[in-house]
Amino acid sequence: MSAVLLEPPQKPEDVPAMEEGEEGSFLLVDDNEDLQVRDASDFITRLGCDPQEPVKVLSIFGNTGDGKSHTLNHMFFGGLEVFRTCPSQDSCTIGVWAAYYPDLSLVVLDTEGLLGATDKQNQRLRLLLKVLAVSDLVIYRTRAERLHNDMFQFLGNASKAYLKFFTPELKALSSRCGLEVTLSSLGPSLLIFHETSRTNLLGHGSKVLGQAETDLLKRFHELRTPPEAFSSIHYVGTKTVVPPTDFSQLKETVKKQVLDTSTRSSRPLAHVFAALQSLSERFSGDIPDEQVHITSFFPDEYFTCSLRCLSCRSRCKNRMNHLKDGVPHQADGLCQYAHEYNNKVLICKRCYEGGREMLVIPKTVASTDSPWMGLAKYAWSGFVLECRVCGIIYRSRQYWYGNRDPDGSVVRQEVRHVWSESESSSLDQHNAAQRVLDGVNLVIQSVNEYSAAPTRAVTSWVTDRMAPSYWRPNAEITECYGCKKVFNPAERKHHCRACGEGFCQNCSNHKMPVPERGWGPSPVRVCKKCHSKGPGKGPHPAAPDDGSDVLPRKVTEMAQSSLNMVSSAIEYPLYFVKEAARPSYWVSDQEISECHGCKKTFTPVMSRHHCRACGQGFCHVCSDHQRAVPSRGWYHPVRVCHSCNLRKGDL
Repeated sequence: MSAVLLEPPQKPEDVPAMEEGEEGSFLLVDDNEDLQVRDASDFITRLGCDPQEPVKVLSIFGNTGDGKSHTLNHMFFGGLEVFRTCPSQDSCTIGVWAAYYPDLSLVVLDTEGLLGATDKQNQRLRLLLKVLAVSDLVIYRTRAERLHNDMFQFLGNASKAYLKFFTPELKALSSRCGLEVTLSSLGPSLLIFHETSRTNLLGHGSKVLGQAETDLLKRFHELRTPPEAFSSIHYVGTKTVVPPTDFSQLKETVKKQVLDTSTRSSRPLAHVFAALQSLSERFSGDIPDEQVHITSFFPDEYFTCSLRCLSCRSRCKNRMNHLKDGVPHQADGLCQYAHEYNNKVLICKRCYEGGREMLVIPKTVASTDSPWMGLAKYAWSGFVLECRVCGIIYRSRQYWYGNRDPDGSVVRQEVRHVWSESESSSLDQHNAAQRVLDGVNLVIQSVNEYSAAPTRAVTSWVTDRMAPSYWRPNAEITECYGCKKVFNPAERKHHCRACGEGFCQNCSNHKMPVPERGWGPSPVRVCKKCHSKGPGKGPHPAAPDDGSDVLPRKVTEMAQSSLNMVSSAIEYPLYFVKEAARPSYWVSDQEISECHGCKKTFTPVMSRHHCRACGQGFCHVCSDHQRAVPSRGWYHPVRVCHSCNLRKGDL
């Protein structure tokens, strides 16, 4: 390979070597290009940081005497001589030295100075490739009145070498990780720090944002050394008439680039060492002109996760394969709510303020209630929000009337990022409203069956034993005592509270007080004949009843009346919220004209049923299967259609 790269002189004998650890930095790669750390554990120990702390890597290049080490010391370490500096004409830094800057979780690499041409181009190229490959941000430090061609030549050749030897690996990584980016965007970011004392800085006087970077790119292309390997190029200039040099703008730009996770993310130090070790093994001798198979220098973890939020399209800022380490997807900024994904959740406010995140879900029944007790509480005080730590924190009604909105008082709403379709379906809030309605509908069905036809829910034996002694037993009533109409099995039999005979609805739809039978002063059901005679003139005992004979029946009627009230109270709000509560993947009732299975046209009296898996509308016959659908958030057996029921595995 013919590359015009700049090479420092050999280590002079009269330059004292730096002692490892003495100044807070250590020798990472010596002047013979040998790695000076034994393993990942040794690397982590010398840097003095947490093994699990995710880091990025910054390296600095520049000519000898331009102040690379001085720049790092003042920019990151408050002027302490972490990297050695000296006033001699010779280079103080031999090889590559490393230190750790905890405020930005940054591994900082200081390199040898660049001094003119050398015949050891392979050695210079090898060292260059090793440093560039592990760096996320490269600073080129120059102190000159004008930017000279040697800087452009060096960076152009570095870019050319980087692409030549790493393009196959970058292509393989891009394909393996699903990175929808150009290869050039996978390289390190370049920051040119230019210091002058008399000359104006690049872009001086221009009101166009980014004019300095535009001028740099123009100069690169004029010299035919395009810096294509760098993902971005930034220019920071400072004019120092009177020392000291102002590094504040440089530090701010570095911080911004370190926090940028658009392509590269922080990764554990073990991955940085793995890359260094692989590079040292591959580039340990002369670099061949012909391309050969290259082992993986770039662990996947060097690059940012490729997933984007389905709702707001924000990209995950964590490294690749972070899920293997138990780290969930994360993105900068808040997500936007999307009806399609229904990605809003409720979090217990008290737990959140205490440092815990506990999701709460609207339910009809609290965990401490039985289904029937939960129904009674729902009818009285509405749905419940229950935190696993704090218990019940909210009821939607207070004695039939609405309570204040829970948002801000007991819960906080949060819109969550949605990273996959399956994750969208598993959001606890995804179908919480419909699960509430399903539970209520199930109980309503039981309530209606009992209140509309008690003989189907309670046997005649139980009914007769709760009846007063003067009532004719249900088993003996085959026809209406008034009109003589024969009762069918589903028809309800009514007893006159005065005479105790069995009647149909039409023959016993009158009311009057029957105190002599113990029914108190309130009007109760009587037949037409007894009603026509008036209160106190029907067949009755010689002395008024004290009510003990009819007490069991009174209790039964009160219970039945309460259940009817519960049913009506639940049906009323259901009518209004039924459509709003439907999960987003369900087909709306207005769009369902026929069964999705048998194609039978729906009539006004036919019920439309939704399959909890596919969301299509079916008749009862085509959707009479029960199965859990965890992918949609239904963790207990729910209604599914024939087709979904036949599918193998979890739905």
